[in-house]
Amino acid sequence: MTPLDAFWHIANLFAPAWVVAALLALTAKLLWRRDLKSLTWRRLAVWGAAGGSVAVIAALVLTGHDGKMIGYALMLVGVSLPQWLLMSRR
Repeated sequence: MTPLDAFWHIANLFAPAWVVAALLALTAKLLWRRDLKSLTWRRLAVWGAAGGSVAVIAALVLTGHDGKMIGYALMLVGVSLPQWLLMSRR
């Protein structure tokens, strides 16, 4: 495997978590515009992506494989939990 192949392999491992985090942050900012005025879109997305990345790694360690449904469920919890905590603290 070349270094470029390794980069794309790792990037594709984390891509679903990052995309879901960005979409969730965008949707939250659109739906609760007044309530989330103090939180930036970027802050919500970064915390969600970090939580989702940790969840993807945890799912990979626990199941031994990428792409299992329990791994995606854990990723969704990992993405939404940090964003929910940020929104509830505002």
